[in-house]
Amino acid sequence: MANRIANLDHRKNAGFTLVELLVVIAIIGILIGLLLPAVQAAREAARRMSCQNNLKQVILAVHTYESSMKRLPAAWSRPSQSPDGWSLQARILPNIEALGLAEGVNFSIGYKQATIRVNNERLPISSFRVPTYLCPSEPLDFARVDNDGNPYYYPLNYAYNAGIWKVYSPIDQQSGVGAFKTNQTSRFRDILDGLANTLAFSEVKAWTPYFRDLGQEGKMDLPQVSSEICLLAGSFKIETGHTEWVDGRVHQSGFTTAFPPNHKVLCELNDVEYDVDWTNMREGKSSDRTTYAAITSRSHHTGGVNASLLDGSVRFVTESIDRQLWQDLSTRAGREVVQVPE
Repeated sequence: MANRIANLDHRKNAGFTLVELLVVIAIIGILIGLLLPAVQAAREAARRMSCQNNLKQVILAVHTYESSMKRLPAAWSRPSQSPDGWSLQARILPNIEALGLAEGVNFSIGYKQATIRVNNERLPISSFRVPTYLCPSEPLDFARVDNDGNPYYYPLNYAYNAGIWKVYSPIDQQSGVGAFKTNQTSRFRDILDGLANTLAFSEVKAWTPYFRDLGQEGKMDLPQVSSEICLLAGSFKIETGHTEWVDGRVHQSGFTTAFPPNHKVLCELNDVEYDVDWTNMREGKSSDRTTYAAITSRSHHTGGVNASLLDGSVRFVTESIDRQLWQDLSTRAGREVVQVPE
């Protein structure tokens, strides 16, 4: 009997005390706190790698397009009866294996009129999500809707290089200095700076606030500081920049190097501060106003942006890159001597 009581007492004393349990919980909490940043960093590294893979697919699609068509796709190409010109991204759909979607594209009409049949229903091409055009770190990965709440546009995160500041003049049909020309095709032989020294695509954030259609006449000088953009202003759109992958206009599917990557262009409206883009006149909206644009490359990755060069390489460009170097990399025939940062 005495032995049974002793055994029961031993079992009773074998458990954790409250203090010991609290110590164990505290240790587990500390370990989780130490591991969580490492897990988050690993996830972000994976997302960044996936983003780079997407950019690689996009630039290789341009090479495939050029190989078959013997020319580079136009950045914005206007149908004869519509100002709603298609994007470069729409033209390379077959080359990223989006064949079903590509079959519904009709370049003879504006993108707003293009539809595709799904389950006996006609849906706008513009409403479809193209996974290759979206960075996995984009938090606003969802469609824009029309007035009836139906999906109508889908955003993108990979924009074409439209040059430094001037994008397109409707008077003489001349494009800016970027890799891709507006309403014109070109060839690799036109890239006099070399494919390895010329930006092709870079990241942009979806749902960007922007000013548009100031409509200033004549030549406009490149702003030296971003605060000048707020003084120019124009019609303000609170969150629709880079939300239409079908639209070839620079504020929707392109970028310029007026300012370095992730540079803040902060303008205040109604006591709210916005990080904005700006364009003097949207392509196709005027017969005599030049499209100048400050469309900044922005990323959800910390410290810089992913970008591709015309030779097919992809790299991470830090936001501390010299502004002049960033601009030199965006010209196709500036004949600058540049060293692309690793």
